[in-house]
Amino acid sequence: MNEPTKTPRISQAMVEAYDEYTHLTLDRRSFMDKLTKLAGSGAAAAIIAPMLAANSARAAIVAADDSRLRTKDIVFPGPSGDIKGYRVNPADASGKLPAVIVIHENRGLNDHIRDVGRRLALEGFIALAPDLLSSAGGTPSDEEKAREMIGALDSKTAIAEGVATIEYLKKDKSTNGKVGAVGFCWGGGMVNDLAVNAPDLGAGVAYYGRQAKPEDVAKIKAPLLLQYAGLDTRINAGIDAYKKALEENDKTFEIFVYEGANHAFNNDTSEARYDKNAADLAWGRTVEFFKKNLS
Repeated sequence: MNEPTKTPRISQAMVEAYDEYTHLTLDRRSFMDKLTKLAGSGAAAAIIAPMLAANSARAAIVAADDSRLRTKDIVFPGPSGDIKGYRVNPADASGKLPAVIVIHENRGLNDHIRDVGRRLALEGFIALAPDLLSSAGGTPSDEEKAREMIGALDSKTAIAEGVATIEYLKKDKSTNGKVGAVGFCWGGGMVNDLAVNAPDLGAGVAYYGRQAKPEDVAKIKAPLLLQYAGLDTRINAGIDAYKKALEENDKTFEIFVYEGANHAFNNDTSEARYDKNAADLAWGRTVEFFKKNLS
């Protein structure tokens, strides 16, 4: 009788190696070599790698055809061409609603981010997830290619498209004119960039995102909710300087650090890094923050 295959243990060093691969300088071959050494064998590394990565098959907490929602792939004008996006409205909405932009990770506009948009719409918001790779042709199905494209993306172009998304929703007749933004990983950094560059941003929630430069903080007008993973040393290195600048400039902000959680703890498609307790707590705070500042 065959014994059941044991799931290999995933160590923090493995998670950090994956973060180095997806966000810094480690290439795929070097990552797998490092993971093999950490796991003890190539076979174990082959099992662990998909657990660290995102699994698109797990990307729907809210079904795409949920009858409570109206979903649509849209195109709207940007500063240098059309911007693609995924829009979700509550189906039974009466009156004007606040709007929230959902800014994707460095994988582009994928099924997980579309699902986050649906979750927000169920909370009473008009959600729009723009594809900030639109200027490069749009998000490809190949996750590796999407990361390369994000890495090559001009930050000024991405910020300008984010600002255009805010303006599009602000002028939309079905919104109340108030627009927030939530972003994850690369998108969290974009939320901080929009806070600096978009005076019409009504509220920003950044999940484990790169901070704005301290010298730019004076330009921020929107209240911010900044959510970090306790084990995310790479991103967390910038918290103290950002907090100091926000305090010195008398900005409205909250910071929460979820101890024991890893970068990308909200992404339920990543088995190894998803932390349900942290994700649920952070999500509740996100919804409450938007309702307070955008209603």
